[in-house]
Amino acid sequence: MAGLFKKVLVANRGEIAVRIIRACKELGIPSVGVFSEADRDSLAVRLADEAVCIGPPPSSKSYLNIPNIISAAAITGADAIHPGYGFLAENSYLAEICNENGIAFVGPAAEVMDRLADKVQARQAMAAAGLPVIPGSERAVRGLAEAEHLARELGYPVMLKAAAGGGGRGLRIVAGADELARAYPTAQAEAESAFGSGELYLERYLEKARHIEIQVLVDAHGRAWHLGERDCSIQRRHQKLLEEAPSPAVDAKLRKRMGELACKAAVKVGYTNAGTFEFLVDKQGEFYFMEINTRIQVEHPVTEALYDVDIVKLQLLMAAGEQLPRQAPQARGHAIECRINAEDPARDFAPATGQITEFVAPGGPGIRVDTHAFQGYRVPPFYDSLLAKVIAHGRDRAEAIARMRRALQELTVRGLKTTAPFHLQVLSDPVFLNGDADTTYIDRAAP
Repeated sequence: MAGLFKKVLVANRGEIAVRIIRACKELGIPSVGVFSEADRDSLAVRLADEAVCIGPPPSSKSYLNIPNIISAAAITGADAIHPGYGFLAENSYLAEICNENGIAFVGPAAEVMDRLADKVQARQAMAAAGLPVIPGSERAVRGLAEAEHLARELGYPVMLKAAAGGGGRGLRIVAGADELARAYPTAQAEAESAFGSGELYLERYLEKARHIEIQVLVDAHGRAWHLGERDCSIQRRHQKLLEEAPSPAVDAKLRKRMGELACKAAVKVGYTNAGTFEFLVDKQGEFYFMEINTRIQVEHPVTEALYDVDIVKLQLLMAAGEQLPRQAPQARGHAIECRINAEDPARDFAPATGQITEFVAPGGPGIRVDTHAFQGYRVPPFYDSLLAKVIAHGRDRAEAIARMRRALQELTVRGLKTTAPFHLQVLSDPVFLNGDADTTYIDRAAP
């Protein structure tokens, strides 16, 4: 595998940077880590073959600074850039600049990313490709009056959503006209702040739905895989906390239909590399396309554990022009991922920063830990609060849950609060154990 790329620059930080560097090492590709001044002593910097400082702590001056990242690639001779997730991962301009400078961007083409970044355009493209979409506006709404008119047609409750991005920013669930009038300007301002565009669109809100996503991989030769679904229904403020695969709400027939349609849609719109189709599945088992994430997902290890595959390696191979094997791997058993954030659940998940005075990662059969944390590491206040991902795999769901409980009991993080105690509560809650947790779980049923 050596020689696929001369050198890969990892345009990210934290656990995903460590994850990509490890994949490069296994493929025999030298890696370049980039870091802000706040991350000078990070694990990613220690593990990378080379490391370049790209700016001061604020992400706008470092991890979002495209000229500095391209300069780092140029001075180190990197001929590929892997953006990870977050930061510039779905930035079509970075992909375009890479192309102009003869650097491979590990992800889809800039024009495809651009088209799918606009959620309204993505809905239209996927509907044309045969995917069912949630009833809603065909374009961004032109002001509050139009939003109110459309909401009456759709019927309340409705969702206000940012046209230019996702991740829960700019999203509001609205139960009536008065609430819509209050929510519209705040959602618009939040969308403008997060994505540089205040455009909003409306969708009918599906109550007590499951958030199900399909992992797809498409090579440059048009061969497409789907690697089943992940259930991401356990969320707080539209941020995922725990994911599992397969979903307790998806049977083999629905999985096959969703996966095949997602692959066909991806090929039809010219998508390449790894991507994730996000759906809502209602109480009747009907599914509806929401959006496509044109990058690796935080929760990709759930699928890797279930299918015994390395998605990051496949991303690099596909970006180098390699073809996927003819047959996709088969699922085995059950997998769960818990996101361990530096947050205090007892204080409404308030962020926690400071030095980790003791860190002991769990192990044993079926346990994997993806982390950039270590004893003595100081959690900076500038970035996402994710410290570690604990992944448990078992022969069935019961064994995966038992292994996850054991792993979380073994996990030791001293010096700051984490979400581990919250996850242990969820893993003992009858609603979760019965496989009944939907997207309202934390609001109405969490312990």
